[in-house]
Amino acid sequence: MSSSASASCWLPLSARSALSAVHAALIVLVVSACAFAGPIAAQNPPSTGVLPADSLNVNMVPAGFGSLRQDDVAVKVTPPGGLQVRAVPMDEEIIRLLSPDAYRSLRELLASKSREVAAVKDRFRLPSYSYWYVSFYTLEQGETRFSPSEFIINNVGRDFRPIDILALSTGFGENRLKQREVQSAILIFDGQLDINQPLTVQMQGTESQTRWVEVLRRVERERALVRSRAAAKS
Repeated sequence: MSSSASASCWLPLSARSALSAVHAALIVLVVSACAFAGPIAAQNPPSTGVLPADSLNVNMVPAGFGSLRQDDVAVKVTPPGGLQVRAVPMDEEIIRLLSPDAYRSLRELLASKSREVAAVKDRFRLPSYSYWYVSFYTLEQGETRFSPSEFIINNVGRDFRPIDILALSTGFGENRLKQREVQSAILIFDGQLDINQPLTVQMQGTESQTRWVEVLRRVERERALVRSRAAAKS
């Protein structure tokens, strides 16, 4: 018999009862701690590098694997008078399908206007916003007038007009073009505009020639290819 066991046998009954109670209390504390630690570990799994918003959007794919050009996802409209307008949605789920350089270019354009975008959000306080990179161009001699506020997107049964316009080029606010000159801006719309649904663009009374349904088919094909490329890389 060990010395510790022998010593405990000679303890009075009341002392042995107290010691047993302490042992029982310690066991309860250990079990409780283990039970408490379990759920905490489950609630905090290792980070996968995926943003919460990305994981909730079934259309979101990893960046850097796309191959589309801006023209592949652009809407084009040619109003009378020689004006040519091209609009590219800047939503992440679309631009992640572009080639890495094109994706980075649009991301940097939007980032360059982060302060103005924050001011728009603070002013309107809408749940979400839709950003479009819009370019105005002309081949006509002399001056061609344009009005970016007349850029209207018809979608989900309503007309969306820009709630704000962030100029990207010098002289954009003059609303006129010289021959072969390009003026561009980011047009901001209410986020209820759904780029995954059919849409048309109107500019100065003229409707876009682009069939958005065909763009969506192209986008869906590329989305599947991007997922395949990303899976092969992992």
